[in-house]
Amino acid sequence: QVQLVESGGGSVQAGGSLRLSCAASSATSSSASMAWFRQAPGKEREGVACFYSGPGRDYYADYADSVKGRFTISRDIPKNTLHLQMNSLKPEDTAMYYCAYTRGWWTRCPRPPEVNSWGQGTQVTVSS
Repeated sequence: QVQLVESGGGSVQAGGSLRLSCAASSATSSSASMAWFRQAPGKEREGVACFYSGPGRDYYADYADSVKGRFTISRDIPKNTLHLQMNSLKPEDTAMYYCAYTRGWWTRCPRPPEVNSWGQGTQVTVSS
């Protein structure tokens, strides 16, 4: 079981930036998906950004429409870390952000019920 630990959350004003990091306890499989999800109070957990890989072993990144152009997902494979650079933050980005690991080949970002391992979450609060 891969253990995930997030860091980098905090409070910022609208228009500001934050960089989230996720450290994995062991090397993640090249056939796995790594992703960021978020959950605001009273709302369902939703995908923010992910890397996934198909049988051809090409890596793809995908983003929720609400964050495209503002957030960038990146991965440092030798260090087993995942990052999420968040720019131009909006109050509606306020949520608990979770790192996720899902085994297997994918043709899209995994959905919450499909995730194998979750981090404990890091809070992001954006004030107007």
